[in-house]
Amino acid sequence: MTNGSAAPVSLVDPGAAPRLPTAGPLPVRSMIDASHARVVGRLRESEVIAAALAAGRSILLEGPPGTGKTTLLRALAEGAGVGLELVEGNAELSPARLVGHHDPSRVLTEDYRPENFVPGPLVRALSSGALLYVEELNRVPEETLNVLLGVLSERRLHVPRLGVVDAAPSFRLVAAMNPSDAVGTGRITPALYDRSCRVGFAHQNADEETAIVRRDHDVVDAAFVERAVRATRSTREHPDLRLGSSVRGALDLVAVAESLAELRSVALAGRLAPAAESTGTDAALAALSGRVQLLEGSTRTVEEVVAELWAASAPVDATGSDGGDPGKA
Repeated sequence: MTNGSAAPVSLVDPGAAPRLPTAGPLPVRSMIDASHARVVGRLRESEVIAAALAAGRSILLEGPPGTGKTTLLRALAEGAGVGLELVEGNAELSPARLVGHHDPSRVLTEDYRPENFVPGPLVRALSSGALLYVEELNRVPEETLNVLLGVLSERRLHVPRLGVVDAAPSFRLVAAMNPSDAVGTGRITPALYDRSCRVGFAHQNADEETAIVRRDHDVVDAAFVERAVRATRSTREHPDLRLGSSVRGALDLVAVAESLAELRSVALAGRLAPAAESTGTDAALAALSGRVQLLEGSTRTVEEVVAELWAASAPVDATGSDGGDPGKA
């Protein structure tokens, strides 16, 4: 009774006493060690989340996208020695997609038998004791949220024509949401907050974001990486923008600039030679223009704002000028 590499579904004996399953311990120190090895910064968040998971609690992560929530959770799951089932929250996430379904072709010939059930991510996580990670929780339909609420309350799932699936001791539910995104989202019921611990995520500081970009682009000039991070961070404070970019914008900016520089035979630096400055501008436009959003009523274009921010991000020399002799490309 598997779906690919999915674990078999363990059903509760109908004749057994109706005792609800309980959460088992998780190795908190191993989780923290794994997160410290794979994640830049986030020391406080990793400790709090690991402690909550080890204590048998489910967690709601709140913060903008691109702040390392998924990366951190992958590391924690690895440290705990459990699997990670990822679910993308959206309006199409029905209870059937989350829970699973009976194979229609086999039902026609064999009726509703347990071996004909194709488990969804929730049933797989319950049976195997994995972490179930639901992204964009505030985009999930209410009827699907109600299924999750039932599991949070009882650690047990009643599946029609299948039976009762109990959560393995290591099962935990972790959900994430972006509270600042109001497009296509709904209000999260207080009942979900009441059954979860909450951990807030903000953008990391400049040094940590620079370290993240340097880790993936260690051969690029350090001053250019710092400028890319500086330009990206400035999108979060510009008066014409209602939404700025995460560190993913800086990662893409450096990656695109590196390829463009090779194509155009120019060198990357914090202060680019005049002939090479367009390379940085083009990379910034490609990486950032789709990640930022203008305030309603703004008379400027996204391209104008991004180009302005890139130009303003050039380092200032000791005389207070960002011109000077930038060196040869």
